[in-house]
Amino acid sequence: MARINSSYEYSVYVGVRLARAGVKRVVIEVPESLRAPPGELEKRLRIELALRLYEKGIATLGQARRITGLPKWGFLELLAREGIPIHYGEEELREDLQVIRRFMEI
Repeated sequence: MARINSSYEYSVYVGVRLARAGVKRVVIEVPESLRAPPGELEKRLRIELALRLYEKGIATLGQARRITGLPKWGFLELLAREGIPIHYGEEELREDLQVIRRFMEI
């Protein structure tokens, strides 16, 4: 959600879920010169935030993917386009095993 602040700044609210306990709300104020169509700036900031958190090892693949709102394969393609190596950890293994188990039940 984006809104115009009372000053010249343009505020963008980005909800980020990094812990299972909840969502952290981040407010980013950017100059009006960076304004984009409604929702576009928030989308771009979410993607950049997710990429950097993942790249630095702060967020897992699943957490970063959820920040962007992209499906898993879409986020993997984004990582490839950006030249960011994939870190495959325990959470990703658990997620993949859950998917495999669901397919085996069908």
